[in-house]
Amino acid sequence: MSQDTPAPPFLDLGKRTLFVLICLLTLLLLFIKKSFIEDETAAFEFLSGTPEGSILTIRSTLQYLGIPLIYAWKFLVLAFVVWTGCFSFGYRITYSKCWQIVMAAEFVFFIPELLKIVWFMVVETDPVFYRINAFYPFSLMGLFDYTQVPDRYHYPLKALNIFEILYGYMLVSGIRYYSKKGFKDAVIVVLMTYLPIFLLWLGFYIIVYD
Repeated sequence: MSQDTPAPPFLDLGKRTLFVLICLLTLLLLFIKKSFIEDETAAFEFLSGTPEGSILTIRSTLQYLGIPLIYAWKFLVLAFVVWTGCFSFGYRITYSKCWQIVMAAEFVFFIPELLKIVWFMVVETDPVFYRINAFYPFSLMGLFDYTQVPDRYHYPLKALNIFEILYGYMLVSGIRYYSKKGFKDAVIVVLMTYLPIFLLWLGFYIIVYD
């Protein structure tokens, strides 16, 4: 391995270790967000003990239980996308390594979750429930009044954020590390594979949202 290309953060950890660590961190952050922010909103307290409140509780439970399944599916698809791109450009990177690349890159998305928790626990300490769901730091959503934006555009506007750029950089770093290719070559792979899939997903979400 070229000494000029240091391993990106977390990439040296085993795949199983990475997966477990990601699931545990997600579980912890989700618990903190729900227990100390969402459950303290007036809307949640008002619905507590009602059928609607029970539905929210069930929804929260399913979110906890679904963490490993959601991540497994996400990594399965994204690793295949990256591997296909690498294969198409003649880079000898195994599917297993691509899986490891997308898992290591996933740690980028813990930053906005931490920022969100800090924001609502320190700065905006009495938010409404919908404000919490609409908030995403350093995203296009922050440029609009969420109450004036149709629901179908909430997720896409939140998904277009600075952390997606950092995520792409992590993918580039991982591909470059394993392929021993130049930075520009790795950027081209990401631009030709992950970026189109990401934009198509946002477009699909907008179209099918009901």
